[in-house]
Order: sequence, then structure tokens, then C-alpha cells
Amino acid sequence: MAVQAYRAPTSIPEAVSLLVAGSGAFSLSGGTDLLVQERAGTRHPTAFIDLKRIPGMLGISIEGGVARIGAATSCAAISAHPDLRRLLPGLVEAAALIGSKQVQGRASLGGNLCNASPAADSVPALVANRAVAVVAGQAGERRVAVECIARSPGSTVLEPGEFVVAIEVPLPEARQSDAYLRFIPRSEMDIAVVGAGASIRLDAEGRCVAARIALGAVAPTVLVVPEADAALIGSTLDDAALAACVAAARAACRPISDRRGTADFRRHVAGVILQRVIIAAARRAAAGG
Repeated sequence: MAVQAYRAPTSIPEAVSLLVAGSGAFSLSGGTDLLVQERAGTRHPTAFIDLKRIPGMLGISIEGGVARIGAATSCAAISAHPDLRRLLPGLVEAAALIGSKQVQGRASLGGNLCNASPAADSVPALVANRAVAVVAGQAGERRVAVECIARSPGSTVLEPGEFVVAIEVPLPEARQSDAYLRFIPRSEMDIAVVGAGASIRLDAEGRCVAARIALGAVAPTVLVVPEADAALIGSTLDDAALAACVAAARAACRPISDRRGTADFRRHVAGVILQRVIIAAARRAAAGG
């Protein structure tokens, strides 16, 4: 079915109304996934509801211990933001890997999240940092943990008329930092075979007192493994702790086999990438975050 309309609302109520009224209307944040899907015939929007003119959909603010990123803010803007680069380097790393330089001028965290791809780069980094999505809809605003947004590949928990307005990321505490790494077959511009995000907090003696890891592309949605986190806490991230963390993570993985890698290969790579990302985050934390 051909697209019948393009609308650019300037308020949340107007956008909600358009999304509810238009059967087949799709919200447009960056459009780098949706427009490709429409042209490929895998999505059939009757209308594009462009959200970028709504106040709060664009921009980054840091206050009250939280970084608030408008859901339509481009990855290029995130990568260039000096405070985000300093405070949340892992999240910036993930944003900088989404597509080409040209794509990053349009691609957004909100779009990457709501596309609900298991291999989305930004989602493990957001989940590792305990990010929350601010969702607007007919009943007002609600907050949803980022790891709960995707229900299955290509499907989200958003109700008709709902869309993500912003993503809120708690700022790290002292001696806490994050990192993101992925494995791809090529050197750039590819989909993650495995992605991993980690946030690590150390005490003054270098012992891990808080950990949060998240894996992408090894399950239908981003994978959080509390047992893997627990294996790190109280340790100095020695070989035994890392091995226990990796074992717990691999046991929880539910990958598929496809042309980019078998399930066994993904499970193996998940452990390798996970160790590296934990060490990277810990080194940043030890340096003062």
C-alpha cells in the first residue's frame, strides 16, 4: 500500500492523535530503518508521522544525575557531545557504530531501540547503563526500562499511539564507567554478530562493587544475565571471576544460526567479547570514570 500522507506534528498530543487515527501510520524518528523497510516492502505505512518537531525529541540535557537524550537526536550529535563522551563513553561508542557517517546524521537511539532488532548496537550499551525510555501515549507518559521495550524481533511493547520521547540514562558514580564492543565480519558498516555492553564500578582497592552486562544478537531480545553480573561483584575481575561470568552468560545465550554465524560460534564469541568489554569498562573506572 502506498504512503498516503506525511505529517509533522509539533506537540505530543497531536502526534498521539495522528498515530491513533491513522491505521497503518508509523512514527518517524530518524527513518534510517523504516524508510529502507518501506522500500523493501517489509513495512507498509499509510502515513509517516515525523516526530522531530516536537519539543524534547531533539537535544541532550544533563542534570539531576541523569542524561536525557531526545529520542530523535542523531547519533552524530551524541558522538560529538563532550559531556556524553566523558561520562558515558560506552554509549557513545555504540552510537558511533550505527551505520555510516552519513547514516549517523539521521539515525537515532529511539529509532534503533524501537526497530527492535536483536543486533541493535545501542541497546546493550543502554541496558548496561540501566537506561529508561520515556514513552508518551493516550494515557500520558510512562517509563519503561530499555530492556523491556522489545518483545521479539521487530515487535515492541508500545501500544497504539505510543512512541518514545526520550531516553534517560543515570550518570555513573565515582570510579564507574562503561564500554561497548561488537564482533562483525567486516571492518565497518555491518550488523553485529554479537554485541556486548558493560558498566563496572570499583572501590578504592580495585574490587568490583557493581556490574551490569548486556548482550545483543544472542537471543530474540537483548540479554541481561544477573548471574553473570553477580560473578563479578566482590572480585578484582581476576581470571576466575571472568570465567564464571562468561560461563553464566554463555549458558543464558539463545542464539540462532544464520549466514553470519552458527549458534555455537555466537555463543563462543559472546564470551570473548564479554571479557574484553568488562576489562575495557574496568580500566576506565579505575582511571576515575
